[in-house]
Amino acid sequence: MSERVPAIGTLTDRVQLKRKDMSLEDAGGLATLLVPLATVWARVRRLSGRASQSADGQAVVVSHSVVLRYRNDIGAGDRIIYRGRNLEVISTADINGRRAYLSCLCSEIQMIG
Repeated sequence: MSERVPAIGTLTDRVQLKRKDMSLEDAGGLATLLVPLATVWARVRRLSGRASQSADGQAVVVSHSVVLRYRNDIGAGDRIIYRGRNLEVISTADINGRRAYLSCLCSEIQMIG
């Protein structure tokens, strides 16, 4: 990711961070849970969108860039909730190596038919 350090005052989007956790079910299977971590300020930008065919029908896959203050507890598979939309974290990177800002590449899938 070639993100730049954000200008002061540009982290204006309120997002909720959720960690993906697996737990055992009583029947012996695994259940996926999304455990809330924190609500933080971020900068969310839409990067691209494309239509694709899914087993259930048509879907739109949208990629986003989310920049927030550095955290070491966010990784691939976690979720960022932005305005009621579920953005799945694909990858994370420390923007300039100084642990000040974290850039997350996220994906959102929307079913359209």
